[in-house]
Amino acid sequence: MQYKATSPEDYISQVPEERQDALKRLRKVINDNLPKGFEEGIIYGMIGYYVPHSIYPDGYHCNPTDPLPFMSFASQKNSINLYHSGIYSKKEIHDWFVAEYPKHCKAKLDMGKSCVRFKKIDQIPFELIGELTRKMSVQEWINIYESAIKK
Repeated sequence: MQYKATSPEDYISQVPEERQDALKRLRKVINDNLPKGFEEGIIYGMIGYYVPHSIYPDGYHCNPTDPLPFMSFASQKNSINLYHSGIYSKKEIHDWFVAEYPKHCKAKLDMGKSCVRFKKIDQIPFELIGELTRKMSVQEWINIYESAIKK
């Protein structure tokens, strides 16, 4: 689902009421654990976290006017989805997350390449997401990103 939001608060105010508390809590957990240098805003119609142009002037190679995206979350039709570039780009983070998930959540892991879908909002593993958020620094993400696009 697409929301025409101008800020994270605006985004959350537009989602169905029964999801707002979960999104507020998810946002707080991410912001409380986000490594220094990443910024929060609306990116690609979602609440996103990215490397600002002040740190990485080149921006995102697909559209250099966009900052370098790192992670985001969105309220979709059937789930709340978390997108994390580290899960996709660093095998150690992927493997750690897959191994830790069952320790934090009874629901089966529903995951794509960088997307984790939470169909039961009362089973979102907030503590695990906080740990995941801390796993990669801005500089590490820039290094991984540059090594991938310069191949």
